Amino acid sequence: MLGRDYENLNCSIARALERVGERWTLLILRDACLRDVRRFSDFQRSLGIARNILATRLRQLCADGLLERRVENGHPDRVEYHPTPQALDLYTGLAALMQWGDRYLAPNGPPALIEHAGCGGAAVVSVTCAGCGAELRSGDLHGRRGPGG
Repeated sequence: MLGRDYENLNCSIARALERVGERWTLLILRDACLRDVRRFSDFQRSLGIARNILATRLRQLCADGLLERRVENGHPDRVEYHPTPQALDLYTGLAALMQWGDRYLAPNGPPALIEHAGCGGAAVVSVTCAGCGAELRSGDLHGRRGPGG
């Protein structure tokens, strides 16, 4: 894990990785955001994760504001975990990571697909220019210091 002292490392990617970079965290968020998994037992079944690790990760995701713990309607002894708007904002990042994995790490084809609910077309993540709307490739990009730099 990266240190939490950013005095010498002013980087949004490093900060994001500190929050969501642990593999179980990303898989829990995948299940919550892309598969509508809500219950502890369903996360455990989907991931094959030890109960203590899952409990720790869910507690941290709630503390970090990515998941919200709610009592299930009509069942006060059952709890569900719902993605917050902050977690749902990671949807594009999760889909981009999935798209990259499908392209380079899935020799037999994608194990799962993300489709547009309206027409059934494949969802594709791309980077576009906020100024002119052009779709960009890595060669079209360059970095520069931002206001927080």
